[in-house]
Amino acid sequence: MMIRKRALALCLARALSGLAAVAGSPVVLAADDAQEPGADAKASDETSRLDVITVTAQSRAQEMQEVPIPLQIVTAKQIDTLAATDLSRMSLFVPGLVVNGEQPTQPNYQIRGISTDDFGVGTESAVGVYIDGVYAARSGGALLAFNDVKRIEVLKGPQGTLFGRNAAAGAISIITNEPSSTFEDRARVRVGNYGRQYIDGLLNLPLRDDMALRFSVVDNQGEGWIRDAANATRYGGDDDWGTRAAWRWNATDDTRVLLSWDHEKLDQLPKAAIGLIPLANDPYQRPPFPADPSTFLDPLHAPLYNDTVDPRESRRFDGATLSIDHAFGWGNFTSTTAWRDFDTLNRGDYDGTNHIVSYLSTANIESNSSWYQEFKFAGNTALMDWVAGASYYNEHARQTSQTDIFTDGIDTLALNLSPAPTPDGTLYGYLSQVLALNGFPNTLLGEPWREQIANNGRFKAYAAYGDVIWHLGSNWNLTTGVRFTRDEKTFSWFNAPRQAPGLDATLAQLQAAGILDLIGIPIETFQQNLVFTDAVGVPVTFKDSWNDTSPRVVLDYRFTPDVMGYVSATKGYKAGGYNSVQVASRFEPEKVWNYEAGVKSTFPEYGLLLNASIYHYDYDNRQSLTLDPNTAGSGVPRYLVSSSNQKAEGLEIEVQWAPTDALRLDFTSAYIDSTYGHAIAPSGVDLGGEPTGEPRWSMSAGFAYTWRAILGGNVEFDLSHAWRGKSRCNADSVLQGNCQVSPNFSVGSAQQRTDARVGWTSDNERFGVAFFVNNLFDKRYVTGVSNISATVFGTPYALITPPRMWGIEALVRF
Repeated sequence: MMIRKRALALCLARALSGLAAVAGSPVVLAADDAQEPGADAKASDETSRLDVITVTAQSRAQEMQEVPIPLQIVTAKQIDTLAATDLSRMSLFVPGLVVNGEQPTQPNYQIRGISTDDFGVGTESAVGVYIDGVYAARSGGALLAFNDVKRIEVLKGPQGTLFGRNAAAGAISIITNEPSSTFEDRARVRVGNYGRQYIDGLLNLPLRDDMALRFSVVDNQGEGWIRDAANATRYGGDDDWGTRAAWRWNATDDTRVLLSWDHEKLDQLPKAAIGLIPLANDPYQRPPFPADPSTFLDPLHAPLYNDTVDPRESRRFDGATLSIDHAFGWGNFTSTTAWRDFDTLNRGDYDGTNHIVSYLSTANIESNSSWYQEFKFAGNTALMDWVAGASYYNEHARQTSQTDIFTDGIDTLALNLSPAPTPDGTLYGYLSQVLALNGFPNTLLGEPWREQIANNGRFKAYAAYGDVIWHLGSNWNLTTGVRFTRDEKTFSWFNAPRQAPGLDATLAQLQAAGILDLIGIPIETFQQNLVFTDAVGVPVTFKDSWNDTSPRVVLDYRFTPDVMGYVSATKGYKAGGYNSVQVASRFEPEKVWNYEAGVKSTFPEYGLLLNASIYHYDYDNRQSLTLDPNTAGSGVPRYLVSSSNQKAEGLEIEVQWAPTDALRLDFTSAYIDSTYGHAIAPSGVDLGGEPTGEPRWSMSAGFAYTWRAILGGNVEFDLSHAWRGKSRCNADSVLQGNCQVSPNFSVGSAQQRTDARVGWTSDNERFGVAFFVNNLFDKRYVTGVSNISATVFGTPYALITPPRMWGIEALVRF
């Protein structure tokens, strides 16, 4: 189809005019509005080139372009095109969204520069993740493998009124496919480099006219893309499988019952921690202290040495959801009942070496169960569309945080921070030498030492909400909504005395023989906690409650049937909480006010969609997990939850263009200027007025072209490119490992990724084959440096992104 420049310029000008009008800046157009003959019929023929997606972002079914909320839709086709197995594998292609899945049991979600870094059960994410409308409790159960997903709605900005207390930064709503009345089956296999094997299958079975069953399964395996230089163990692999079953029953013409069950099992190695210090192959060589950044190895080319005892990252997840819908004459009623239960274990290396004298591993063990009940009513009249409801949430979360070292490492810690009053500055090493010289067979070295904090949390949340779209006229709508929330939390800590059974047995022998008395060192010297030092052996329990009212007001106006502008003011809220590894810590709720103006426009006759928005938010009491070098005075660093105020201004643009049935182009971009208000880092640095680290720009672009009638089917080529700008550093960034720490490699640099796919599908869509590449140009980056072990052992480590991945895919429908 030929498109005249003048017509295309006209439709773009109309869209920009709408945005300017919303922002308060009038624009005068001198273009001709005359419509060419046959335009209505032409538009009708070409409208299908644009995806008409129905979403539930406002708790009601609406077309995407009718929703006055900045949102981006990830379709099932996009997931398949990128061969993504979970949201972290594709979030770079959603500007403004960051999903860190380096540890799938401890993921981190970020929207518009706001995230919650702490994975402990005492706090919750500022980005709410919802699966079929049900909140995914805790980070441990929030990043599940894609399984029969219909679409993902990424809602940017606070969504507290409609989604609840933990959507202060935004919400991710994952919608799965429901059983249908049409028989459907599918089997798909992918194989690729690094031993990757992926299988998914689907069966949709109509049982009778009013009943259907849908069952799906996914199995994702991979050997890993990086080897341990000492034992050839592969890290970076996958071992994840899950099943989903859904049953639908139309009990009457007005009543639908939907019951679904999800199960997932993940069992793989943890993240690969790449040490930055060049060391010899001697397990008793102590790294130089303090670490010298000028000598750091480039982690993209450094060997991997991880020596964690029983390294593992695992999860068992089960969930069931019962939804009952009934239509009355005045509206609709929906009851949603959900149960979730999961266990996770994450035990990994935190020193990046295989030397016993600097051994440091940590483990996070969680067990979680929750119940959710919501009653929702909805209806519409000529005057308004309304939604109202109430919900109850009950959760029991248990967590154990472990730190493991050896007595050899305690000597290293003593030498680096506070030498023991012995000739060589060590404690266990020197005493072992004394024992050996006096003919005693005992040694105090090589003994494992564990410290741990156990947490128990019981949380309840009650909410009532209402949201009304008032139709003020043929073109005007006013949306008013409010949610009342009450959170009740009980949280406890038990910091257990250190565990070292082998050492204790030796000490008991030495004390019984009078050796300890002879050398003048009391046994208590060897029994004190070194890492978790607060309230050792004393249970501590807090009880708190918080109330919140979160309103929203949105005014939208239709300049034409296909161009809408809107302005909004919304409040978000995240409940207060606790730091799991800091006994008796407590922080107040997070609150954010977001002000936004935007335009949503489609031009079906040209196959064009253009959306844009500008926003400003003020975020109070944002909770973030940051490294505290030594404020406790013990010499051992720890991660603390600190609070700060932030503000940001931003701009987001989305363009989709389908000039012909065969060609599709898209472009999405996000700009943000995010800075601290009042903020003092745990290290004592004043961050007021400095950037938070969020890059100014991120963007993605896509190209898709289809050749038809090729070997009895269609061939489609897809090319996707994403770019995320350089981190904006502040005075605390180097300590946190987010920015440049060494001249030998870059941290926080701009990142880009290009994915490509070419596939053939038969005309009847029964068969398909494809070849795909992720990270086509093999761009590799250092995502961060951990200094938790650097401050005691001199052993910082880094994490890096995976290399280029490729694979082939075969699909069949029987």
